Amino acid sequence: MPINSMSLLSTNNELSSNASSSDDLSSAPQVEQTQIKVATFNLFNYLAPPDAFYDFDRIYSAEQWQKKENWIASYLQTHQPDIIGFQEVFSINALEALVKKQGYEYFAVVDKPTVIDDFIHRDPVVALASKFPIIEVAAVNVDKDLAVQLGLTEAFNFSRQVVRATVELPHLGLCDCYVVHFKSKRASWQGDVDKLSSLEGNVLSQFKAQVAGGWASSIQRGSEATLLMMQMLERRAKKGNAMILMGDFNNPLKDGILAHLVTPNMLFNNDQNQQRLVKFYTLRDAWDLYEANHDANKQMINDANQNVETDKVLTRGATHYFGQSSSVLDYILLSSEFDAAEQSSYFEVSDYINTDKHLINPSFDIDGESTDHAVVSINLTLRK
Repeated sequence: MPINSMSLLSTNNELSSNASSSDDLSSAPQVEQTQIKVATFNLFNYLAPPDAFYDFDRIYSAEQWQKKENWIASYLQTHQPDIIGFQEVFSINALEALVKKQGYEYFAVVDKPTVIDDFIHRDPVVALASKFPIIEVAAVNVDKDLAVQLGLTEAFNFSRQVVRATVELPHLGLCDCYVVHFKSKRASWQGDVDKLSSLEGNVLSQFKAQVAGGWASSIQRGSEATLLMMQMLERRAKKGNAMILMGDFNNPLKDGILAHLVTPNMLFNNDQNQQRLVKFYTLRDAWDLYEANHDANKQMINDANQNVETDKVLTRGATHYFGQSSSVLDYILLSSEFDAAEQSSYFEVSDYINTDKHLINPSFDIDGESTDHAVVSINLTLRK
């Protein structure tokens, strides 16, 4: 499957067959869909046996693989997202078959993993599954001239190719959905490490490589976000489509490396008309929109009835745990069409679900082959 190829599944024939088999179905009134559910899901080494991920001996047994497939299917059946972005996909055909059984008739992927020695897989890809029609699929390419202007080389590229799938949403129309898996924090270092005879010398050399390699990974990750954002802005200006950016960012959003993805306005500009125009191009963190809607609704209830207790405090759950630390690495970012604070918005974020039981209170029989990330999903409700 070469880069820029796409896989789209259509069920027009199946729908026609099902409809013709029942007069009741054909005459039933159409139910207006007022909610859209979106999720981002890091599958964690999704590779069917007998192939191996990264090393020759890292292969799922048949029992382990079935447990992993069952866990994914159970999540989809329970939460039923309409659009879902996947990361860490090795077995593209297996995932496509799995999601089709769960009602996702449209599937998009633009890259394929690297295969070494015919069975060892590296460089997993991202994918998108949708219950709504996918109109167009493309890989997001790096603007080489811009990369050079940023101090990078012409050879710079995304560590994982970004998928852009244009989905036709009810009420809203076309929406560009981007699925990403930014560079991990794993140290990336190509320089020489001094090999010294003393223990202290070797420790110092390794530590220097860790510091330099960690910053190299940060440069890669931040540059990926910047170059992607530039392409998203260009696309928004030309097409005007709504935007959803979802995936494993491998970094807290607002710590500086990726904060520019949610830049809210132009600095040192007091022109309100220009600032309002900028909002058309900015992205919002779905959690922030959910929290703002919750606070607004709580205030409305308090204003209407002072006796109702609405003091629930929202707390954002971590999506990844490493040792004693935890962090939010998985995000869904939205354009103004999903921001209730904008008069022109169509939808609002009515719920935010962080599925993490398999991380904080796992049951081995059920969760033993699940994933090392929480699965983040949101509900988008049509504004009245």
